[in-house]
Amino acid sequence: MNAELPPVAPEVVATAVESLTSRLRKKLDAAIESYAAVPVTADGGVLRIRCGEDAEVTLTPGPSGAVTDAGQAVCSCLLAPRCLHRAAVLGACPVADAEAMPAPEATDDAETATVAHDVEGDAVSAGEPASKARENSSATKAATPGATDSAERTGPTGAAGATGPTKAQVTAATGLWTATAAVLAAGVPAAGAVPQAELLRAAHTARLAGLHRAEAAALRVVRGLRGARARHDGHRLADLVASLRELLLTTGLLAAADPDPGLVGTARRGYRPGGGLRVHGVFREPVIAATGYGGVVTHVVSDDGRWFSLADVKPGGPARARGAATATVALGSGSLNHAQLARGGLLITGATLSPDGRLGSGKSVRATPVTGLPWTAGPLAALFARPLAEAVAERLTGSPGADPERGEQALREPIGCDVVLVGAAGDQLLARELGPAGQPVVDGPLVRLAPANGHPDLAHTANFRQLASRPGLRLRVIGRLDADRAATLRPLAVGPVSDAEATLRLPTDWQGHADLGYDRLQGTHFPPPDALPAPTGLDGVPVDPLAEAPLWRLRRLVEVAVSGGRRAVAEPARDGDRGGGRAALRRSGFQAAADLATTLTAEADRRTRDVFGRIDEPDPDRYARAWLAAAVYLSATERALVRATWQPPASDT
Repeated sequence: MNAELPPVAPEVVATAVESLTSRLRKKLDAAIESYAAVPVTADGGVLRIRCGEDAEVTLTPGPSGAVTDAGQAVCSCLLAPRCLHRAAVLGACPVADAEAMPAPEATDDAETATVAHDVEGDAVSAGEPASKARENSSATKAATPGATDSAERTGPTGAAGATGPTKAQVTAATGLWTATAAVLAAGVPAAGAVPQAELLRAAHTARLAGLHRAEAAALRVVRGLRGARARHDGHRLADLVASLRELLLTTGLLAAADPDPGLVGTARRGYRPGGGLRVHGVFREPVIAATGYGGVVTHVVSDDGRWFSLADVKPGGPARARGAATATVALGSGSLNHAQLARGGLLITGATLSPDGRLGSGKSVRATPVTGLPWTAGPLAALFARPLAEAVAERLTGSPGADPERGEQALREPIGCDVVLVGAAGDQLLARELGPAGQPVVDGPLVRLAPANGHPDLAHTANFRQLASRPGLRLRVIGRLDADRAATLRPLAVGPVSDAEATLRLPTDWQGHADLGYDRLQGTHFPPPDALPAPTGLDGVPVDPLAEAPLWRLRRLVEVAVSGGRRAVAEPARDGDRGGGRAALRRSGFQAAADLATTLTAEADRRTRDVFGRIDEPDPDRYARAWLAAAVYLSATERALVRATWQPPASDT
C-alpha cells in the first residue's frame, strides 16, 4: 500500500480486478508493487499517478476522503476502465473501512467521528498492535455495557430480538466462508490481488446483507495479507491469524444459521443525547493506522468514573499523528487543544455520546474549559486504588466465539496501578505492583511493561530507554492490558507516586503526568541515583510461561498454515512427523492439541483423484474447518494461560 493514496471502497477494488482479462490478472501483483512506489501528485482534491509514458490514473476522493465510486478512479489509457493501470493503482490504495463510506442517515459530525474512532482500532506499531487491536486497536473504546438508550443492537432481520439470520445473510456468509477458505489454503505467498479481490467482493456482499461483524473481519484479513506480502514493519502474523480465525468462526456459524445476534454485529453507531457532562483530561494517545490515517485521541473521565474520548484522526499517517498532538479540540468553542485538554477539563452542555464512549461535536454541543484534576483526586484516585489482579480478571473474560466488539471495549479500557521497576528484559520493563502501604507486593505477579507503539516518530521507545536505566523507580502507570502476552501492560502515560522519594519529578506545566507517546522524559525528570533503592525480588529474567508452554508447537503449525499455505502444513505429515511435535504435545498432557494437529496435517495432505485418476484440487472447506478447530482451541488455551500469569504464585504448601 501507498500511504499517500486515499482509501478505496472494497467493491471498487473488486470490480476493477474482475474487469481484467486473465492475461492482465497474471500481471496485477507485479503492477501493484510497482505503482505503490510511484510518487503521487496532488492537485487540489485530485490525486494523479503517472503509470508509464502514456497513462495517468486520476483519483478524486469523495467528502469522506475515500474513493467510494468507480467513476472517481479514471485512467487515460485506451483500455480504460478495464485496464491494468487503474486496477493496480486501486490495489495499491488502502482498503477503506465500512464506516468511512457515505451513509444517507448519518450526519456529518457523526460520520467524521466514526471514521476517526474506527481507524484507532487499526493502529499499527513497529512490533505490536493496538488491537486488537484489534483492532487495537487499532485506540479507545469506552462504553457503558447494557445501555438501553444507546444505539440498540439488532438481530439479523434488523429488528431487536430477531431469532436467526435471513436466507440472504446465510448465502452471503457462505460465500464469504468460501472465499476465506480459499485464501487460507493458498497462504500468504499465493494470496495476491485476485484472491483478495474475491474476498473484498464477498465482504461487500456481506455488507449489503447486513453482516457487519463478518465484513469488518474480512477487511482486517485483506489488510493483514497486504502487510504480510509487503513485509511491513507493523505487520504481525499473530494478528492475521486472529483475523482469519474470527472471520471463519463468524461466517461458519452464520452459514449454519446460528441465531446469536452478536454474530451479525452492528452498523454505524448512532449518538444519543448526554445532557450536561463534566470531564477531566487523563492522557493523549497517538494513532498511526494501517489505513494511512494518523492523529491523536485524548482520553477523559467523567465525575462518575466513565471513560470518554475525543479523536482527531485524518489521513496523514505518522506526520499527522505528530502534528495533531497540539491540534485544537473540535468541541464547543474550540479554544482548547489536545495537549491542554489532557491536563485540563471541559464542562459540556448538550453532549452527544456514542455507545462506545466517543464525544460528538455537533453544532448544539457547547464546551467550556475548566481546571483539570490530578491523578490523585476524584474519579482517577479510585482507578489506582483497585488491585491490579482484580481489574485484569474483569477484562480477560469471554470466549473465542464471543462478540469481539464487546471484548475489545473491555480490553481497551485503561488500567491504573502503582509499580516499582525491578529490571529490564529486551524492550520490556519488569515491575512489581505496589501495595496500599507503598511496598512491593512480592507474592504478586511480575508485571511486564511493553511499549504501546514502537514507531520511531513517537516517544514510547525513547522513554522506555530512560526508564529501563533506573531500577527501583516508583511509577504511577495508566495503560492497557495485552491479552496475548503473559502479565503484560502497555503504558500510555506515567506519573509520580504520592509520598515517594524515588519517583518522577515532572515539570509543573505537565500537571503531574507524562504522555509516553508525546512527552519525552529527560534526566532532570528523575531522582538522583542515590535516591533509588536497590530492587528486590528478582533473580534473573523470569521465564515466560506462555512462551515456554509446549503449545508453541501447535501455534507454529497454525501460523505456518497462514504464512505458507496448505502445502507447508502437509510437509510434517509426509515426513512422518520426524520432529515428534505431536508426541511432545501428548507427553506434556496436551492430548487435544496433539489430536487437532494430527487432524490438520492429515487434512492438509489429503488428495483426491478424478475418474481418470488425475489428482484433483483438494477441498478447501474441510481443511478450513480443521484449521479453525485448532486455532480456536489454541486461542482459548492461551487465554487461560495468560489469566493464570496474573494470579499470585501457588504456595508450596
